[in-house]
Amino acid sequence: MAEQARLIIVSNRLPFTARVENNALTVSESAGGLATGLSAFLDSYRSHLPSREGDLWVGWPGSTIDEAWQEPLRTLALGKHHAVPVFLSEQEMDEFYLGFCNKTLWPLFHYFPSYAEYRDEYWARYEQVNRRFAETLDEIVRSGDVVWVQDYHLMLLPALLRQRHPDLVIGFFLHIPFPSFEIFRLLPQRWRHALLEGLLGSDLVGFHTYEYTRHFLQAVLRILGIDHSMGRLILSGHVTRVETYPMGIDFHRFAGAADHEETTAEKCSLRETLRDLRVILSVDRLDYSKGILNRLQGFELLLEQHPEFHGRIVLIAVVVPSRIGVDQYEHMKRQIEELVGRINGRFGSVGWSPIIYQYRHLLLHQLVALYGISDVALVTPLRDGMNLIAKEYLASRPDQTGVLVLSEMAGASKELNEAIIINPNDRSEIAHALAEGLQMPPEEQQRRNAIMRQRLSRYDVVRWAEDILSDLQSMRAVREQFNIKLLTHHARQSLLSAYAAAARRLIFLDYDGTLTPFVRRPSMAAPSERVLKLLGLLSAEPRNTTVILSGRDRPSLERWFGPLPVGLAAEHGFWLRDAGGSWTPAKHVQTDWKPHVLAILQQYADRLPGAFVEEKDYSLVWHYRAADPEQARPLSAEVMDHLVNFTANLDVQTLLGNKVIEVRVAGVNKGSGATHWLGEGGFDFVAGVGDDWTDEDLFAALPEQAWTIRVGVTTTRAQYTVHGVEDVLTLLENLVTVPPLTALPITTTEGKAP
Repeated sequence: MAEQARLIIVSNRLPFTARVENNALTVSESAGGLATGLSAFLDSYRSHLPSREGDLWVGWPGSTIDEAWQEPLRTLALGKHHAVPVFLSEQEMDEFYLGFCNKTLWPLFHYFPSYAEYRDEYWARYEQVNRRFAETLDEIVRSGDVVWVQDYHLMLLPALLRQRHPDLVIGFFLHIPFPSFEIFRLLPQRWRHALLEGLLGSDLVGFHTYEYTRHFLQAVLRILGIDHSMGRLILSGHVTRVETYPMGIDFHRFAGAADHEETTAEKCSLRETLRDLRVILSVDRLDYSKGILNRLQGFELLLEQHPEFHGRIVLIAVVVPSRIGVDQYEHMKRQIEELVGRINGRFGSVGWSPIIYQYRHLLLHQLVALYGISDVALVTPLRDGMNLIAKEYLASRPDQTGVLVLSEMAGASKELNEAIIINPNDRSEIAHALAEGLQMPPEEQQRRNAIMRQRLSRYDVVRWAEDILSDLQSMRAVREQFNIKLLTHHARQSLLSAYAAAARRLIFLDYDGTLTPFVRRPSMAAPSERVLKLLGLLSAEPRNTTVILSGRDRPSLERWFGPLPVGLAAEHGFWLRDAGGSWTPAKHVQTDWKPHVLAILQQYADRLPGAFVEEKDYSLVWHYRAADPEQARPLSAEVMDHLVNFTANLDVQTLLGNKVIEVRVAGVNKGSGATHWLGEGGFDFVAGVGDDWTDEDLFAALPEQAWTIRVGVTTTRAQYTVHGVEDVLTLLENLVTVPPLTALPITTTEGKAP
C-alpha cells in the first residue's frame, strides 16, 4: 500500500528555540507571527485529521547547537514536535540571516534601498544555506509529498527541490512585500535571475495582496521574459500558479484570551494605573519599516494642535526588541528614545507623561490586555507585508469598541478599509486621524469593527492555510494534465527499439527552440559543435533521411547546414532542398504585397526600441524578443490587429509566434513541406520534433504511425512532449548510439505510435 503524502512546512525558524544550558537541552516556544500562525493552523489541521501525524516542520532551531547535542535534538524534535532541525553555525547565520536576508532583501523589499548592502559573501552564504535546507529535505521527502516553503529566507529552495525531486508538490508563500520592478531590479543581475527562477520551481507561489502578486509577475516578465495567462506561467518542465492569499490570525485565540483571567487581571492593573486617561496604543517590533518615529511625530502634532487633550490622553509605545546588533536598528532605538524624551519634556507635567515607553517583549495576556484597554490602536508602518497587529487588536475587542488607525502601506489595509486609513509619511494625517478616533462615537466604532471582525473571523489563519494547500493540491491535476504526454523512459525505449529495427527512417527536425535555445537576435543562433556533430552522425547513417524544417531563410540554413547530407526546408517549407541538391520553391506566387506590409512593420519597429523587421523571400517577420516586454505586449496586439485588417483580401497569413509576428504566403507550411519527402514512401520509421505552432502543421501531416514530439509542456497534436532543447539533444544522442537490430519488443500498452 502506497505511503500517504505528507505536508512538510519549511521555514527559516522552527516554532521552538532549542538551547544547551547547564549541560542540558532545553526547548521553548518561539515568538513571532509566522511561527504562531502556522502552529495554530497545524494544530487545527491535525485535530481534524488525526492521521496527519506524519507531517513535518523543517527549520533552524534558533541557536547554534554543538555537534554532540545535534542527534539528541533531532530525536526530541521529531518525537515531540514533528520537526526536523537544520543546523547552522554562528558564521552561517550571521552572513545568511543578518547578512543577505536582513541587510539586502529586507530593506530592498520594504523600499529602503539606501539601507541595502550588496556583498558577494552574503549572496554566496544565502545560496549555501538554501542548499543546506535542500540537503536536509533530501533525507526525509517522499515522492508526492507537499512541501510548503515560507518566506524570503528560502527563495532559492523551490527550484533546488524541483531539480532533486520532480515528483514533489511545492508551494511558496512570501510573508513580506514583493517590491515593484524598479526596486527589485536594483539587485545584481545574476541574483535577481536566481531568485525568480528559484521561486518558479514552485507549483504555487502566494502573496498577501494583489499588488505584490502583480509586482512578481511583472518582474518575471521583464527579467525572465516569461508572460502569464491568468496567473499561470507555463515553464519548460511544469506550470507555476501565482495567487493572492491575505494571511489571517488565530482569531479565536485572541478573542478567547480577551476574557481569560490573566488578561482580566492585567486589564484591571492597567486601568488602575492609567485612571481616567484615554489610551492610544502603539505596539511594534523595532524596525525602520514600522514607522515608529512617524507615529510619535504625529502624536506630537496632535498635542500641539489640541491642547484640550493635555492631561487626558496617553500614548503607550511598546517597542519589541529585534535583531540586536544591526546598526540601523540601534540608531533608530536611540532616535525613538530621544523623541519620547523630548515630547514628554515638552508637554508633560508632574502628574502626567504623554508617552509611556516600554522596550520589551510581551506575553499573550499582557498584549491582549493592552489591546483591550486602548481606545485607539495606531498602526503606521511605512511598508508592511500584512501587519497582523491590526487584526489582533480587532480580535481582542469582543465588545467591538476601539478605533484602528492604519497605514495604507500595510497589506492589511486592503482588507480593513473600515479603519481610519492614513499615509504614514504625513504626520498631519496621523494627528487628524488620532483626533477623529478619540472623538468617534461608540456606535460608529461598533459599526466599523463589527464588519472587520466578522471578516477576520471568517478568514482566519486556518482558512488562509487551507486555501493555499487546497490550491496546491489542485496543481497535481494540472501537472498530470500537462505531463500526460511526457516522453517517459518506457516510451523512449520503445522509440529507440522502433528506430533500431527500421530499414528506412525519415526524421524531421525544427531548429530554433528544438536544436538550439531562443536568442535575442536570429544572427546569434548559429548551431553549436554538439548539434553539428549529432546531425552529421544522424545523416551519415545510410538508412536515415534527415530533414531540417525551419522558419529560417535560405542563406542561413545553407551557411550552417549546406555541407551536411541533410534535407532542408526554409521559410516553413516554402523553399525545399534535398541533400546535396538545389533549392526549389514549393509554388510560384506573387509578392507585390511585401513593400506595403514592410512599411507597416518598420513603422511599428521604430516605435518599439529593440524590435526589428526580418525580410525573407516569401515572408516578413517582426521580431520583438529584445524589446521591453511590457511595451511590446500592447503594441504587438496593435500590430496583429492592423495586419489582419490590412491583409484581409490578400493571399497571405498573419501569424503570432514566440515573440514574433510573421506575414507569409498562404497555403505553404511545414506540413506541406514535409510531403515532399513523405511522397518517396517506403519509410518504416517516421519522426517529427518541433517546439511551436508552426510544427503543429508538421505533426498533422505525418502518418498516423509516426513518432511526434513537441518541445515544451503544452497542448499539442504531438504524441509526446519533452521539457526542452537538452532533452531533444539527449534523444538524438541516444539515436546515433543505438545498436542496430537489437530492439526491445515494442509494447502495446505504452510507447507505440498509434
